[in-house]
Amino acid sequence: MLSGFFNYDNPVWRFIGKFGDLIILNVLWFVCSIPIFTIGASTTAVYYVTLKLARNDDGYTIRSFFKSFKENFKQATIIWLIMLAVGLILGFDMLFFTRGGFNMSQQFKTVMVTIFLAMSIIYLAIITYIFPLQSRFYNTIKRTFFNAFFMSIRHLFQTIAIIVIDVAVVVAMVMIPQIMMFGVLFGFPLLAFINSYILSPILQKYMPKEEREDGDMRPIFADEEEALKAGGTVKEDEVKKEEPTEQ
Repeated sequence: MLSGFFNYDNPVWRFIGKFGDLIILNVLWFVCSIPIFTIGASTTAVYYVTLKLARNDDGYTIRSFFKSFKENFKQATIIWLIMLAVGLILGFDMLFFTRGGFNMSQQFKTVMVTIFLAMSIIYLAIITYIFPLQSRFYNTIKRTFFNAFFMSIRHLFQTIAIIVIDVAVVVAMVMIPQIMMFGVLFGFPLLAFINSYILSPILQKYMPKEEREDGDMRPIFADEEEALKAGGTVKEDEVKKEEPTEQ
């Protein structure tokens, strides 16, 4: 009985081992995000690993991280810079209208704050999906943005759950000193790991029946021409000609 408990294949030890992977991922994510403009690539790489952990597809954490980091660097960086620019604009506008700004009527300020608040919610919904999608699917940047928005609406309850959980975890880490150490130890990969348990079943619905030879199951949402423009190399039988549909 004890020999079975201490066996590494025991579900308990496998789950504990995943937290060790998260510590490694936290170090990798932090170091690779220092230049700031690389945050998109490092975040994509984290999701590449945590999505595999969520479906119990264990592998070499460091090797998998850098594999995804290198493979997605260009496109993930462009996506990140776009999201960063949009986020800064939304943040500035929200601050401008909530602080008053010039001589505006209260009614006008309320309308503008409501508009930018709605846009901020859409922004959060898109950023929730866009890097996990980038980590697992070949697409153009435009198509990736569209698919992130499409999925966030189609799976609205899961989107809300992810946002609420992320906010709750971050607030708990900031407000409760005992939990803050978990934030230092696991950092962003902990959020990605939690999100991956919700995102993995969603992404699985859009997977084609065929798997890539390397087992990554990284299919195409659009057509082969778009995939090649995005920098992906695909086999002819991996191309998915239509938009994603429930299976």
